[in-house]
Amino acid sequence: MDFVIDDNAGFCFGVVKAIDAAEEHLSANETIYCLGNIVHNSAEVRRLHDKGLEVIDYNQLDRLAQLSPKPKVMIRAHGEPPATYDRVRRLGLPLIDATCPMVLGLQKRIRSGYEAMCAVGGQVVIFGKQGHAEVIGLNGQTDNSAIIVCNPDSLDQIDFSKPIRLYSQTTMNREQYDQLIQNVSQRSTSGDFVAYDTLCNRVAGRTQDLRQFAGRVDVLIFVGGEESSNAHYLFEFCRAIQPQSYFISEVNQLQPSWCRQAHTVGITGATSTPRWLMEQVRNQLRKYFVG
Repeated sequence: MDFVIDDNAGFCFGVVKAIDAAEEHLSANETIYCLGNIVHNSAEVRRLHDKGLEVIDYNQLDRLAQLSPKPKVMIRAHGEPPATYDRVRRLGLPLIDATCPMVLGLQKRIRSGYEAMCAVGGQVVIFGKQGHAEVIGLNGQTDNSAIIVCNPDSLDQIDFSKPIRLYSQTTMNREQYDQLIQNVSQRSTSGDFVAYDTLCNRVAGRTQDLRQFAGRVDVLIFVGGEESSNAHYLFEFCRAIQPQSYFISEVNQLQPSWCRQAHTVGITGATSTPRWLMEQVRNQLRKYFVG
């Protein structure tokens, strides 16, 4: 029996950058405070917590500002709205900004688009998940005035007689975004509609990679965080190709019965899944079947 880890699985560049930044400071025995989970994977969050990374919310910033010396606050790869930066600076807290460079670039593009739309009475539309950390940061560039849409049914919020600038959260599905662009284009009557390709190719290209990987294994183990909507979406994509697909978040959720009849077992995950966790899954499978 072969156990194969998907070469294309694992953290995206933005998450790697954020975790590297955290570990650099943690290696100096500092405690740093991250606004929200650094990645949507509880196993990785626990690993970093054991090294001194504390997860906080906005309500705890005032308390941190009372400490001496003032501790460092980290902004994760998803980014934050301008109001967060203003508050952290006002409180005098040292800042570690680990915003993904692609997200940071998108924030700047949306801010520019927003200013252009303000001049002509137009609208900024963001294709994304309402309440997602990245979308909150992107919407902040528009003074929280952007129209957030997640599917064709939510397009009625848009005034199609006005100019429109359309952007996407970096981690959304490319096929869905292309369809959304087509729908908006067909309904726009202002003659001033521009859609921007703001998807992360690393994330958007995962479905094609997974199509090939899931198609060449007998059983697929998908390792992902329960809290990651992207992981669940990619798992369902895999299961449509390989029905013998199973979702786990922890090694102890493995069941040997899933794999008894398999010749090749594939192990993959989302861009929020650490490589070390997939390797633990492979090692556990080897213990079950190789000894």
